[in-house]
Amino acid sequence: MSVIEITVFVLVAALAAVNGSNDVPKGVATLAGAGVTSYRPAILWGTATTLIGCVCSLAVASKMTALFSKGIITGETNEAFAVAVLAGACFWVALATVLRLPVSTTHALIGGMVGAGLLLSAGGVSWGAVGNKLVVPLLVSIVVAYAISLVLALATGAARRRTPPAQDSLAVAVPTGDGGQVATAEPRTDVAAQEKGSRVLTAAHWFTSGATGFARGLNDTPKIVAVGAFALVPAGMQPWHIMVLVTAAMAVGSLVGGMRVAKKLGEGVVKMNHREGFLANLTTAALVGVGAGYGLPMSTTHVSTGAIAGSAGPNLSRISGGTIRNFLIAWLVTPPVAGVVAALVFTLAN
Repeated sequence: MSVIEITVFVLVAALAAVNGSNDVPKGVATLAGAGVTSYRPAILWGTATTLIGCVCSLAVASKMTALFSKGIITGETNEAFAVAVLAGACFWVALATVLRLPVSTTHALIGGMVGAGLLLSAGGVSWGAVGNKLVVPLLVSIVVAYAISLVLALATGAARRRTPPAQDSLAVAVPTGDGGQVATAEPRTDVAAQEKGSRVLTAAHWFTSGATGFARGLNDTPKIVAVGAFALVPAGMQPWHIMVLVTAAMAVGSLVGGMRVAKKLGEGVVKMNHREGFLANLTTAALVGVGAGYGLPMSTTHVSTGAIAGSAGPNLSRISGGTIRNFLIAWLVTPPVAGVVAALVFTLAN
């Protein structure tokens, strides 16, 4: 392998690692935020389920790979282009992770591809694909995630208010006037039924958190593989070789740096309870999973943040305005920052 091919190899691993640090916590932050478990077991669970999604991504998410391989850039790509895109995305996602800001690797890759693509060739960027297949799904997904999570929160909240607590009878000995006793029945809350319901909710919360990790692996792995393939496939690597590299690096990144973003999402957006955390993950897993299958590159960051905010229901005062403001600023600057860095690197590498 040439020096530039080795550089691409290292950058693919680096981007996957910072992606793991920034994105894996987004599926499991609700577990710790709702008090179901501590952050370390949650991160381990998110890492394990993400790995499964990564392994399945080449077969299940082929449309996503095709979009990032050929759908955005219409000109002939080269090794310098791959280096530039990876460097731009890696720089911003790593910086955001240090700053504890959950940002979109998808947005960063798009920004990097556009920034380097503008210098690659005249008319090298397919703006129709950028708008219709990338920007629109990314923006709409935030609104849809918030709306679905809000509806679920309202529906389950109303159902809980209509359902009286389960009760059974407790035999109590009541004294009689002649010195004897008579047994009578007094209602009591059925503690066993409540405990059973809590166990079911806990299992469901763990399951939806894992499903979110799986969907995130399906969604993000093909994008990084596709960009790395611009240089590594001509060098003799197969796409599945790159997938293994991405999977391993993503796992290491999540275990080493995942705690920083997890606490921001688990506690910074809204103080959630067990039920709300479950609903947020249910929404995120469904939307990101469907998007990966149909080649719609939704951002797990945007979807999970929208779903967590929506889980608060109509009580908007529970949502931290300062946290949401910081997130929005980070999201808005992600494409231009990654694009500028990618353009500079492309100029130097080309």
